Amino acid sequence: MNVGKSGQVPARKAGRRRLAAGLCGAVGLGVLFGATGAWAQAAPPARTTLVVAAYPAVDEIVRKALPAWQRRHPTVDVKVVSRAFADHHTAMTTALSTAFYLPDVMALEVGYVGRFAQGGGLEDLREQPYDIQRFQQRWVPYALAQATSRKGRIVAVPSDIGPGTMLYRQDILSKAGLTEADLTATWEGYVQSGVQIKARTGAYLMAHARDLKDILIRVGIAQGDGLYFDANNKVLVNSPRFVRAFELARKVRQNKLDARVGTWSNEWSEGFKRGSLATQISGAWLAGHLNNWLAPATKGLWRAAPLPQGAFAAYGGTFFAIARGAPAANKALAWDLIQHLTLQRDQQLAAFKAHDAFPALTEALNDPFFEEPLPFLGGQKARLQWRDATQRITAVSVHKQDAFADEVINTELDKVLDQGKDIATALADAERLLQRRANR
Repeated sequence: MNVGKSGQVPARKAGRRRLAAGLCGAVGLGVLFGATGAWAQAAPPARTTLVVAAYPAVDEIVRKALPAWQRRHPTVDVKVVSRAFADHHTAMTTALSTAFYLPDVMALEVGYVGRFAQGGGLEDLREQPYDIQRFQQRWVPYALAQATSRKGRIVAVPSDIGPGTMLYRQDILSKAGLTEADLTATWEGYVQSGVQIKARTGAYLMAHARDLKDILIRVGIAQGDGLYFDANNKVLVNSPRFVRAFELARKVRQNKLDARVGTWSNEWSEGFKRGSLATQISGAWLAGHLNNWLAPATKGLWRAAPLPQGAFAAYGGTFFAIARGAPAANKALAWDLIQHLTLQRDQQLAAFKAHDAFPALTEALNDPFFEEPLPFLGGQKARLQWRDATQRITAVSVHKQDAFADEVINTELDKVLDQGKDIATALADAERLLQRRANR
């Protein structure tokens, strides 16, 4: 589930498990054993308070998970500090850089995990007493890789994920004389379908041409490479992958197929309500947002389809991390809470059912809930389609300059779309700027 920009997601559960090399079940009695003795026996405090920093709707997921966790830890109070998505991540960035006001547990959207993974501000969860790799097979294949730095450090635990999907208005498609296959056979066919949709219905194919660029630059990434940089810090933007993304985005704009509205804007949500947007490529969580608050009156008109041309991509995801500078006395409890949020099947499913937070935990993916029809999608059993996608998504390597690179590429694309800048020149300019920043 997502509440932020560029397609992102929320959080979930973990288990009643002990730290096989870490926590003993007697934590409530004040006994914390690390595999290397890092967490030793301590006198039980009168009360202990953990601080969890989160954003909507992750904050609600955490709060609802607390009663079960606190039954095992009756002397621990948990304070959930919630901020708006952008404000939260700004606060976490500041806290990590200054080592002040660090929470015991911080929720992070996947885009920020990549940014923080390259620094030293977060605990490396490979180390004792965490030993996160013993749980590695329990999450969908690509999830943990999203929190792994180029040097192999694992800095966060996946809670929920966002398998990519295309949501489309069945009524608009029918009026245009098209079928789902027209949208999904090829990317070029998807854009051409938009021409017919616009001519016959007046609806836009998509919210913004940038949305098409965002997905196409994620298609065809070589193993070990990132979106913008390879494993050796070489900039990848002046490549066929980006050329194609820019060319198709330009074709969308030239044919006036995008409404030119940004994700999460008022105009974006109004487009869904009024039926002026025929499709939206995003994470599976968007179907829940449309149903619950973005456009509930459009129930039954939407359908979910795989991404065009057999593509698979991830849109967003929520992770939990522990800062190196967080209070040492609370780290054992913080790790236990994170496990409760991310490794417990019932907790993961509860978050999915209540908040459309798609489980990262593989053992939660076999629940009959996935086979239930979705009334908002006309009775379609779309969760099965999304579940299949989770096994086909390839992990993309993260880089500390990814956020900056995203800004540079969007700026150059805007120059192409709005000012007619030549694509080859735009990408060459982006490449030069990013190469100067690659090793900073």
